[in-house]
Amino acid sequence: MMVVNDRSDRRFSYLYKTLFFVGTIVLIVALFPKEYKFKYHFSQDKPWMYEDLFAPFDFAVNKTEEELNKEKVDIVRESIPYFISDKNIVATRRNELIKKFDEGNIASGLGSKKYQLELCLSIFDSIYKKGVLRYDDILRDKDQNYTIYVVSDNVAEKGSLEDYYSLPEAHNYAITQLDEKNNIDRDFLLELIENALIQNVTYSPEFTNHEKYLALKNISTTKGYVQKNQRIISKGELINSRYFQILQSLKEQYEGKTGSLHNHFFIVLGQAILVSIAIVMLVLFLMMFRADIIADNKKTLLILTILIFVILSASIIIRRYGYEFIYVLPLCIVPLMIRTFFDTRLALFVHLISIILIGFLVPNGFEFIFLQLIAGIVAIISTVRLEKRSQFFITSIYIFLTYSLIYIGMSMMQTGSYKDITLQNFMFFAFNSLLTLIAYPLIVVFEKIFGYVTNVSLLEYSNTNNKLLRELSQKAPGTFQHSLQVANLAEEIAHRIGANALLVRAGAMFHDIGKIGNPVYFTENQLSENSPHEKLSFAESAAIITRHVENGIILARKYGIPEQIIDFIRTHHGTKRTEYFYRLYKNQCTEKIDEGVFYYSGPVPFSKETAILMMADTVEAAAKSLKKPDKQSIDDLVDTIVDNMVANKQLKNANITLKDISRVKAVLKNRLISMYHVRIEYPKI
Repeated sequence: MMVVNDRSDRRFSYLYKTLFFVGTIVLIVALFPKEYKFKYHFSQDKPWMYEDLFAPFDFAVNKTEEELNKEKVDIVRESIPYFISDKNIVATRRNELIKKFDEGNIASGLGSKKYQLELCLSIFDSIYKKGVLRYDDILRDKDQNYTIYVVSDNVAEKGSLEDYYSLPEAHNYAITQLDEKNNIDRDFLLELIENALIQNVTYSPEFTNHEKYLALKNISTTKGYVQKNQRIISKGELINSRYFQILQSLKEQYEGKTGSLHNHFFIVLGQAILVSIAIVMLVLFLMMFRADIIADNKKTLLILTILIFVILSASIIIRRYGYEFIYVLPLCIVPLMIRTFFDTRLALFVHLISIILIGFLVPNGFEFIFLQLIAGIVAIISTVRLEKRSQFFITSIYIFLTYSLIYIGMSMMQTGSYKDITLQNFMFFAFNSLLTLIAYPLIVVFEKIFGYVTNVSLLEYSNTNNKLLRELSQKAPGTFQHSLQVANLAEEIAHRIGANALLVRAGAMFHDIGKIGNPVYFTENQLSENSPHEKLSFAESAAIITRHVENGIILARKYGIPEQIIDFIRTHHGTKRTEYFYRLYKNQCTEKIDEGVFYYSGPVPFSKETAILMMADTVEAAAKSLKKPDKQSIDDLVDTIVDNMVANKQLKNANITLKDISRVKAVLKNRLISMYHVRIEYPKI
């Protein structure tokens, strides 16, 4: 029955993996654009390396960005300002003039009032037949022939400045007209006209800007036309600026075509084949070099999630903002996260797969892949020994410098000049490097989701300012000092035999936290010779001692300590016996009891790291009982303890070799000799 269940579990595991990888392929293909892909690569001032190219369809030649910008500048510079003629204000002023004439006291003995009013109104109407222009800063330094548009009754008429009066000119015109007439009250009429004059033609920025906007909007983006089957360029011909723009136009319009339903099917099929090959290569790599990862569905899903996440981000940025903004996307997050969770080799391979797949989405794919590959390698190298959070900041600086240097080199190689190097790209690289720092919070999020603990988190858990460790130092200071000593021993051993030193140190710091509840029952915390065990039976004392493992597990889970660290609490005594109380019981008691109370419940260590902690913990505690800690006694102690662990099969499940155990003994002996300041014995004369 058990065999059947194992086979069933394996079948379901294979099914899940298949679903993971097939789902990844489907999602990535769905994110790919469904347009044609231009198969030629070309650069300006380089020869055309392919066969003669003929136009596959009719297409227009696009203007360059410089040409469009020049046209825009010319439109803005040559735009004609718009003015508005206000007839309502003129009518209002004319009525006021008539009213004031009627109310005024005209000199007697002159022409009739009707004649003088008609003369006054005739001059006023003559002035506003042309209009009085209000001068604006836009007219500064403009001559009388400068062209303007004047809008009247929603109709714009083209004219020049000389077609309109200024206020002083209107005043002078009124004086001239009055001076030519006799038998009138000149001063009275001049005063009426002067008070009625107002500037009725004023500049309108709204009309002017609207016309500019329409003119800019209607700029043609093309400057030529290429017919189907027309030869574009011949093999070996130099790609000058004209050919380059034609080829660029063909590429843009070719990749913008979606084709018929028949062609769409083959596009999707081709994308599926290419993506499948990339994912299969990832599967083969895992099977050949990291079988432990592909055997774990959770680890496999973590890698594929990171891969899909970055490709989805790239697709969104390209569709929403354009190809150039792809360099804002911090793709180096992929190798940083994979390196943090797994190893450098897998980080490089997954990064390579991700940038190859994204390379299908961007133009100049080779340049993109080269740039991102080198930056990813730099990111991996800079975090080979990730032991400080500040390394993320240093890595982001290295990434920025790498991007910048490669961009400068490529730009100079392609154009033979430094003039095309723009500040905008450096800003993209700087923003990209800053965004790389989100790798740290992302790692924390993925840790919570997938239940892993990374070196970044282990650094935090190893910190003695951790809340639980502070509680340990306050309530059980002797145990805390013991944990520190064990952590130092275990960390050095881990470095020596190639184990995870940060994991061992974190496990060592927490392995005895179960003693917080009743610290005085443990010798390292007893300040007097009187022991509370004197009032207990040997079985009760043994139960209290062994229970600190179970209490430690409960307390660790309460404080949210990861299971990887709790494993050290669970296994650091294995299934050993509490020898002190067991021997007292055997020597002094005759009644029969269940001797299982003197044994720890286990399990025994199941990894190299947990085995290291058991050896370091037991040896460090036992060394304190040495009455004469000389070299010989320390050597005998270490050999006896470790050999007994091997003989009692405490290390049988740990992937640790006899050679590793020999190195562990050497480290323990050397460190204990240093701790107890054992001096070499001088020879006698």
